[in-house]
Amino acid sequence: MKIAIPKEIVVNEHRVAIIPETVAKLVRAGMNVSVESKAGENADFPDKFYADAGAKIVSDVQTLLSDSDVVFKVQKPVLNQSINKHEIDMIKQGAVLIGLLQPGSDPETIQMLTKNKITGFSLNFIPRISRAQSMDILSSQSSISGYKSVLLAANELKRFFPMMMTAAGTIIPAKVFILGAGVAGLQAIATARRLGAIVQAFDVRPAVKQEVESLGAKFVGLAIEEAASATGYAKEVSQEHQVREKELIAQYIKDADIAISTALIPGKRAPILITREMVETMKPGSVIVDIAAEQGGNCELTQADKSVLHNNVTILGPVNIPSMMSCHASQMYSRNIFSFFNLIVQEGRLNMDFNDPIIKQTCITHQGEILKK
Repeated sequence: MKIAIPKEIVVNEHRVAIIPETVAKLVRAGMNVSVESKAGENADFPDKFYADAGAKIVSDVQTLLSDSDVVFKVQKPVLNQSINKHEIDMIKQGAVLIGLLQPGSDPETIQMLTKNKITGFSLNFIPRISRAQSMDILSSQSSISGYKSVLLAANELKRFFPMMMTAAGTIIPAKVFILGAGVAGLQAIATARRLGAIVQAFDVRPAVKQEVESLGAKFVGLAIEEAASATGYAKEVSQEHQVREKELIAQYIKDADIAISTALIPGKRAPILITREMVETMKPGSVIVDIAAEQGGNCELTQADKSVLHNNVTILGPVNIPSMMSCHASQMYSRNIFSFFNLIVQEGRLNMDFNDPIIKQTCITHQGEILKK
């Protein structure tokens, strides 16, 4: 079986789908692995590392993709402007594509996969079951986002995080308010605590209270209705509940030096949790880092990929945060994708067992049909 790892061409995407460590495992399993030249360069994995792991380095992407049975990617396929050809049109018919395909937001790409009879797996649909933990790309990348968001905030804040006892007097620790206690939020809590901040965390799911408190933060929430879906992710709550949430958030955010918002609802616009009025109650010099910026943002004033200054409060809307830490983000992504690949390949052949919930939920297109929208 021939496997291809092309260089990611989406702007500001520095990750690579497979790192040399994983290439070596694939080669030992009998796979022929080809890597586009400089595919891992932005993640600190030069071509030599891939060659040493047993991969063939290919400079022409058309040759790479047209000669492979399986293609591993991070971002969805896009138009390669340097040669004016879409990545999908370079993949041979009947091949397998594994990555983050975003079918809900890009139906045109899914139609192209169907037309070319490409079997497409989108790993953002990995179910939250114990057997799939090693494949959970969303969790691994969200953990990076939570960690990095605190560092972005610390860099912007004009104050210390920890309490400092100096000859010039005592400096009180920063107060950090985390909105959303999923994977990203919990990692943000842990990172802020390690830096010495006083941390409070809000979530609509009372069930996460114990996790929040185990990390040394105070839990803030309303135990009114069940706000976790069957998959374990947050879901939309009633209008009445949303009003009470915002009233509670307003009480805590006004005293925060930093607010980090991580609340997402799969497949939908991120909920607005921080209003303009709330921002205007915050202390001068405070910082908001809105991890949900790519899905509209949790703050009413967030602009994706921009820094906004409103009433002397800085609102950061970073996008593709994992790519800012491309080395370890690629390492974690690569290990996730390798675990998934071991599921769909048995004895060197594809195992398309749609009775398996992991395969069923992640397969978007197969044999010219759309299986999931």
